[in-house]
Amino acid sequence: MTRDLRRIGIALLCWGMGEGLFVYLLPLYLEQLGADSVQIGLILGIAAFSLTITHIPAGALSDRIGRKRVMIAGWISGSLSVMVMFLAPNLPLFVIGVVMYHLTAFVISPLNSYITAAQGNWTVARAITTTSAMFNTGTIIGAFLGGTIGEFLGLRNVFGLAIIPIFVSTMIAFRFQRQPIEIPKKDGRYQAVLSNVALGRFLGLASIVLFGMYLSWPLTPNYLQNVRHVTVREIGTLGSINALGLVLLNLSIGRLVAPRGYVIAQFVVGASTLLLWLGTGIPFFALGYFLAGGFRLARSLTVAQAEGLVSRSNIGLVYGITETVMGLVAISGPPVAGLLYRVSPALPYPVSLGIIGGSLFLTTRFLPRLRPSAPPVEDPSDLQHENEEGIS
Repeated sequence: MTRDLRRIGIALLCWGMGEGLFVYLLPLYLEQLGADSVQIGLILGIAAFSLTITHIPAGALSDRIGRKRVMIAGWISGSLSVMVMFLAPNLPLFVIGVVMYHLTAFVISPLNSYITAAQGNWTVARAITTTSAMFNTGTIIGAFLGGTIGEFLGLRNVFGLAIIPIFVSTMIAFRFQRQPIEIPKKDGRYQAVLSNVALGRFLGLASIVLFGMYLSWPLTPNYLQNVRHVTVREIGTLGSINALGLVLLNLSIGRLVAPRGYVIAQFVVGASTLLLWLGTGIPFFALGYFLAGGFRLARSLTVAQAEGLVSRSNIGLVYGITETVMGLVAISGPPVAGLLYRVSPALPYPVSLGIIGGSLFLTTRFLPRLRPSAPPVEDPSDLQHENEEGIS
């Protein structure tokens, strides 16, 4: 692991600890503030929309002005958003904080570009999944603490505590090294990407795959609490188990060839969905949460496979487009889940399983045809050897 990847990993470890404190309890706190299942799905969908619209501009901007500047802006705005959520006295103001927090996800595209450039001797898939594992290691600690604090001190206090590790992560982010800006000499920044048919087909396939994997997840905490009578503290512990699954799945399956890992991740999430739907006790739910980490693994592998279809000089833009497609899944999933939940709290699970079955067929049939016979060749002269102006 290179020095730059270590710094990224430590910053993500701290951020994961902060986010882990509240992320698994967010639907429960929305319910506590007065939102019903459809409203929770709509709020999460709106938050995902705010997340989605930022990826392409942020990715393209990072290609032009440098990754570090855009990343620092994301870290700072994320810290402020958590403060807003903590201080919000009612549902409307809290929703503003949630939307603000999701807006800061524009950092993902430049972050993945930064990781790709700092990969060293590692593959892109290994670099992205390993740093993701660092983030989720922090989430393990945060989720356990969040459930315990939420049970005894109230859910609002978990947002206050989350400010501390997120602030530490932001301070580490200021220490990131600057990277050179890569300038394309041929076809411009946009034409080569927009005319890439293989990339378009792959992202269309990925949207189906990820929607099926995600559909049952947004209201799972509500399902477990209201139908299976799982306590807030137990849900926090399950969140830690989910983060542990994310770490171990990223470090194991993430080392495989990305298309193969993509298929395995779908099987893993299918098993998770089945366990969360039909499980009869905490051991089943724990295994379900553990295997649910396959969804985040699939997101990382989506990014890794998209990278192999394009030139490095356009990587920020392509990552932005990829995150936007994945964001559309996050927009559409929660409202659909909320409507299904209203019909029957268990209904999102069989619907999700049906879509996963279809996506597995599509993946095994069409994904091999989308892979290029050789990776895109990067012209060494495309590198601008002047460092970007950074924030020191």
